Amino acid sequence: MTTRTRTRPRSWQTFLSAAAVGLLAIAGAGPLVGMAPEPDAVPRRWELQVDSGDLRLVTIDVPNLGVRKYLYLTFKAVNNSGQDMLFAPAFELSDGEGRVYRSGRDVPLFVTQQLLARTQNPFIQDQIGIIGEFLQGGENAKDGLAIWPVDGFNPAQLTVYAAGFSGETKTVSAPDGKSKFVLRKTLRLEFQTPGDLSAPSSESYPVGTRSWIMR
Repeated sequence: MTTRTRTRPRSWQTFLSAAAVGLLAIAGAGPLVGMAPEPDAVPRRWELQVDSGDLRLVTIDVPNLGVRKYLYLTFKAVNNSGQDMLFAPAFELSDGEGRVYRSGRDVPLFVTQQLLARTQNPFIQDQIGIIGEFLQGGENAKDGLAIWPVDGFNPAQLTVYAAGFSGETKTVSAPDGKSKFVLRKTLRLEFQTPGDLSAPSSESYPVGTRSWIMR
């Protein structure tokens, strides 16, 4: 029987470095999307095993804010890359109309605590707590949670971009030929379109399409 372990706390300097890695992993969106190359057919760099749950809509009565709606996604990552590494995942949610939302932004601590408890998983961590050293093997798997506020949000479609799970990069030139950008291999999760997010309590949206892209 294997035992899940927790890694030791890291310094604030390490935390900031990890956060920077996560932000770089989602850079290169926007005008480069249409010209982005495909990932290598056979991975040539490290790649983590990652599985996600459904995208879930919940309603929470938040102190000093009142009733608010949030989307959240749980995931599990396993490091079978052959090396320990610094783990700094980053998640963005696209509404299909050109707007992209960073997970965790404008999410109160109360909401994060409520959703962590709701998962009933003693090993799950929020997107800040999960940043740090990632040891190899299934016994060191990491369970995480990404959250987005969605009040007044009626998407044409729901797509989550998950970065920080692969070391593959490609450098491309901008249309003007003067600038270069580094694209990173990113997991794209497309969910069944809900249309209206006005459900009174909770809803669950399963993954429709899962693919790797350069972004």
